[in-house]
Amino acid sequence: MAGFSINGVSKIYDGLTPTETLSNINLTIKDGEFLSILGPSGCGKSTLLEILAGLQLPTRGEVLFGGKKLQGPDKKRGVVFQDPSLYPWRTIFQNVELGLEIRGADKAERKAAVQKYMDMVGLRGFEQKYPHQLSGGMKQRAGLARALANHPEVLLMDEPFGAVDHLTRLQLQDDLLQIWEAERKTVVFVTHDVSEAVFLGDRVVLLSPRPGRINSIFHVPQKRPRRRDDIELLKIQNDIYAAIHDVKTQEDLEFVI
Repeated sequence: MAGFSINGVSKIYDGLTPTETLSNINLTIKDGEFLSILGPSGCGKSTLLEILAGLQLPTRGEVLFGGKKLQGPDKKRGVVFQDPSLYPWRTIFQNVELGLEIRGADKAERKAAVQKYMDMVGLRGFEQKYPHQLSGGMKQRAGLARALANHPEVLLMDEPFGAVDHLTRLQLQDDLLQIWEAERKTVVFVTHDVSEAVFLGDRVVLLSPRPGRINSIFHVPQKRPRRRDDIELLKIQNDIYAAIHDVKTQEDLEFVI
């Protein structure tokens, strides 16, 4: 099972003035679900993702993964960041196989896995290129292939398409959904883009401004493949914008008081 149970998770960063980034997050993420996490900058989206990856520990609360308390990173959870962080001295093939190489997989296994996922993300023919020879979108595809090649049960994605142009972003969204349909991995996708969150997700979790709390959860029942101009998707987007506006209005009132 590749689901999460997030129980009362808070995160406070120490300092002269301690900063609470997340406050009392309670959420269940189902096995095989595509969950979008949406919120303004600084609301703790990335912090929550890093906690799910095991890269940070919560200050309070706990996270269960597959029914067991999460203690640190492991190969079952792959992470894709906004910056794919490819090594410039390694070819794209060598970058994609890096995790398998570290794990000690033999050459045949590495070659088969790398070729499968490079084909899947549309990078066939670019195996011997270097990162500087690829566009931003292609680099992000390579980062996704690298995560997939390790055969994780979960993909944790932190605004992975935020640095590419709009048309490339739309294509990457379509490609990601095709991969998800084929692999049916659990995906947790962090974004600040409302339309992206709705188009991709089975559910959209809206976090409040810092400290991040769960403001609302929106279900997106539309079957895939989806159309971006689907009236029901647009209605959900409007509901999310209304919720964001309500939060902002409440903040303004509290400030005035």
